[in-house]
Amino acid sequence: MQYRTLGNSGLLVSPICLGTMTFGEPVPESAAIELVHGALDLGINFIDTANVYEGYQRVLGSAGGVAEEITGKALRDRRDGVVLATKVGAPVGPGPQDRGLSKTHILHQLERSLRLLQTDYIDLYIIHWPDKHTPLETTLEAMDVAVRQGKVRYFGASNHDAGQLCELLWLADRSGGPRVVSSQIPYSLLRRELHYDLEFCARHAIGVTPYQSLQGGLLTGKYRRDAEPPADSRAAEKPQWVWDRDAALYDQLEVLEGLAREADIPMVQYTLAWTLAQPAMSSLVVGAKRLEQVAQAVGTLEVTIPADHFTRVDQTCPLPWKQADPIRSE
Repeated sequence: MQYRTLGNSGLLVSPICLGTMTFGEPVPESAAIELVHGALDLGINFIDTANVYEGYQRVLGSAGGVAEEITGKALRDRRDGVVLATKVGAPVGPGPQDRGLSKTHILHQLERSLRLLQTDYIDLYIIHWPDKHTPLETTLEAMDVAVRQGKVRYFGASNHDAGQLCELLWLADRSGGPRVVSSQIPYSLLRRELHYDLEFCARHAIGVTPYQSLQGGLLTGKYRRDAEPPADSRAAEKPQWVWDRDAALYDQLEVLEGLAREADIPMVQYTLAWTLAQPAMSSLVVGAKRLEQVAQAVGTLEVTIPADHFTRVDQTCPLPWKQADPIRSE
């Protein structure tokens, strides 16, 4: 395993991070524990969970905690070798203090996560979603308390854009608080809205750990035009978690699959290798149901995308519009 640095934290993490969003259902506890142990045996040392994850049972405002509890059981005797990440901020109940990034909610949920994960500390504590009701300065104060207490080593952000990351960095410089070290964003061959944020993260040593790199399974090669989705696919099991598969999407998928065949690389590995080659990438959060899927993802580290394919991918999956620079005529 060739490890990568997580931003400027000094942590070395596997380029593949095991995601746990489906722990509980469709991956039951016993299978999830075996999956975690198998991933660790393959060299993965980075595991990502969240206080709200509970598999396909998840609905907005439900209590969550299932994935954290399973992950805690799986790591009971192997905690020291793992960089463990969890998240806070999404709704975990109907009450006014059951969501968001206030100091009250963060510090309360931190204690709950520590208990469920059966650990004294969290390596990477991630603010899950922006909270328009709470100033980032207040959120940073809560992280500062958690770090000073020794319950959190580093903190990251999820679903925050470069402007929000910039404000977090500025506030940390001004107050002496902890510095954001990672950014978890949705990013894939098909979803590149935040592509230009990657350069900002690279300049400021923020490690990017994207989710949905396989876009809910769309980029695995398992879906075919005018065919029913495979029985064990996400589109069959949880269709609301997968994009609508229209003709335009299949046009893109078929070109991308053709590029992967041309390079003689399995589609899953082609997709992940392309993503890992983008700026600032530290690790890709990849969910799995079976250990062979994890092993295939780890095999990505032996894959090299042909240089000319990057331009060809851009032609099929165009970068988002970027405003021209009127001064430099760019």
